[in-house]
Amino acid sequence: MGQLQLWLAILAGLSEMVAQEDLYRKVFVFRKDPSDAYVVLRAKLEQPLQNFTVCLRSYTDLTRPYSLLSYATKAQDNEILLFKPKPGEYRFYVGGRFVTFRVPEGRGDWEHVCASWESATGIAEFWLNGKPWPRKGLQRGYTVGVEAAILLGQEQDAFGGGFDVYNSFSGELADVYLWDAGLSPDKMRAAYQSLRLPPAVVAWKSLSYEVKGDVVVKPRLREALGP
Repeated sequence: MGQLQLWLAILAGLSEMVAQEDLYRKVFVFRKDPSDAYVVLRAKLEQPLQNFTVCLRSYTDLTRPYSLLSYATKAQDNEILLFKPKPGEYRFYVGGRFVTFRVPEGRGDWEHVCASWESATGIAEFWLNGKPWPRKGLQRGYTVGVEAAILLGQEQDAFGGGFDVYNSFSGELADVYLWDAGLSPDKMRAAYQSLRLPPAVVAWKSLSYEVKGDVVVKPRLREALGP
């Protein structure tokens, strides 16, 4: 009986192992709506963030609010959050405060977003499909904590949990990156075009992740780039 329990423990451990792989031309499919599923991202962060850039690509027909990427610490559940409350609006949170970027409503296509922030000036940048939106001010002088739970598909209202399924994502996510620096305009456009990018603490082509619930990795069905 003791040996059986040992094997069961080993199998349970294997099922919880963190995957690391090149997901180029692949996507996470969040199959249910609403959903309690999410993906945990593992990042190599060594010190608090004074600057950062996050980019990702999404494909969904949701019209209700949903979270794309949630970065929470024990001190602040909305340390970094990319949230879409309605089809024509994105919210970008840093340290629990947010700025709003109004965008054209989607045409049933992939949307690529990048958001960056720098502490020294409090400047928040937002790029949609390779084009910059007017910059805004957010949390000047703030420092983003480093011991974080980073999730795709759910908004954290507590460290690593506290989900509201009616803020969950349903659809496809791809090309997720997080840098501990701001990116130049050329690199922002390169992220949209899936070109060569600088080393990142979270990188789609060497992603360390753990799936929790009903999320499947599948090949991309169609090209995500727009004109």
